[in-house]
Amino acid sequence: MKITDFYSFKKGNKISMITCYDYCFAKIISKSEIDSVLVGDSLSMTVYGYSSTIYATEEMMIRHTEAVKKGLGDEKIIITDIPFLSTRKGIQKAIETAGNLIKAGADAVKIENIKGQERVIQEIIESGIPVMGHLGVTPQYIKYLGNYSKRGKEKQEANNLIKDAIKMQKTGCFSVVLECVEASIAMQISKKLKIAVIGIGSGKDTDGQVLVINDILGLFPSPPSFARVYERLDEKILNALNKFDSDVKGERNGNI
Repeated sequence: MKITDFYSFKKGNKISMITCYDYCFAKIISKSEIDSVLVGDSLSMTVYGYSSTIYATEEMMIRHTEAVKKGLGDEKIIITDIPFLSTRKGIQKAIETAGNLIKAGADAVKIENIKGQERVIQEIIESGIPVMGHLGVTPQYIKYLGNYSKRGKEKQEANNLIKDAIKMQKTGCFSVVLECVEASIAMQISKKLKIAVIGIGSGKDTDGQVLVINDILGLFPSPPSFARVYERLDEKILNALNKFDSDVKGERNGNI
């Protein structure tokens, strides 16, 4: 699959995207039917235990992209988040960061928000690096937003989301993620844009869906309300660990 294949998903096929942060899960994903992988800055929470995505650094994103690339090979498209403030330190710095992520194995980068960033996004794209946009709930802006509640409930906010999505398309983004956007607004945006719209917590009428792998596998006790949990691996892992402990300490320790 190539970045240009994203445009074909406007013709009826849905695109599946999952987050991934390490070699082990990447190897499993490489054998799956999943279309694309996001090395998300959510790793600052899922891997490092921070309270938000703003703690993800360029070094973190590079190292985890490298690990995912080793596991996936060329089987899937890899998109990596540009970390907090990296696009606000000047165009040269933004291009360097995006370039380092591409060198680490990403096929494209994802940038949150459009306001004040049209030029930097254009410059990154004109440098040969595909960009995916991200609107709605933008976790890097959580200090400003204040919460993760649905966006697009108010008419003005909904109109702004639609305008920003169109701007992202005009700027040259090949796709846009809508996070926690009212389903009816997400559907309108999907119909208006020629580029693929990927939803997360934004209803079923987008061109595809992305979720955090830790959420769908039940590795956290309290996943977001919109995340469908397909397995409760936390319980299975805990059971396996306790069985191992029992074998080590019990009469069956000869089986270790």
